[in-house]
Amino acid sequence: MTTLDNRPNTALLVVDVQNGVVDEGHERDAVVANIGALVGRARQEKVPVVWVRHSDEGLVRESEEWRIVGELTPEDAEPVVDKSYGDSFEDTDLEKVLAERGVGRLVVVGAETDVCIRSTLHGALVRGYDATLVGDAHTTVDKTERGAPTPGQVIAHTNLYWRYQAAPGRKGGTVKTEDVEFSG
Repeated sequence: MTTLDNRPNTALLVVDVQNGVVDEGHERDAVVANIGALVGRARQEKVPVVWVRHSDEGLVRESEEWRIVGELTPEDAEPVVDKSYGDSFEDTDLEKVLAERGVGRLVVVGAETDVCIRSTLHGALVRGYDATLVGDAHTTVDKTERGAPTPGQVIAHTNLYWRYQAAPGRKGGTVKTEDVEFSG
């Protein structure tokens, strides 16, 4: 349903699954396993897998914290988009990467739920993409000391509100790993 012309394809967008981002993440191992399963399925179904990697003063390029977790490895043909802002589209070549692959629909997984995942989902929708969140394949760390709800509550709330997101000619939605359909 995307508003982008000639963009019938779907891509799996793997956001910030880096050591320094997810190591303390809520249900880290289960989330990484679900992401790994989706990456495997996408590859098998010839669906583009696009990786996003964040850097800032806490995630210094080439540091161990900056690297994608050991359980997941981008293949040589899979683009890795480097970013410095929450929204994976902001000041990156993500739009160009997706356009080259005819992508108008994103299946989004990764971290952190309350920052980069939410920003990227909203960024995709306002740019004309359909954006599906995989509800059991994103995580965040505990920020209750700063007044945030618990990680489980943040994840549950994001899954709930994104399930009903829509805009003229585009839609959001939340599904479980087992229910992801790359074809539609």
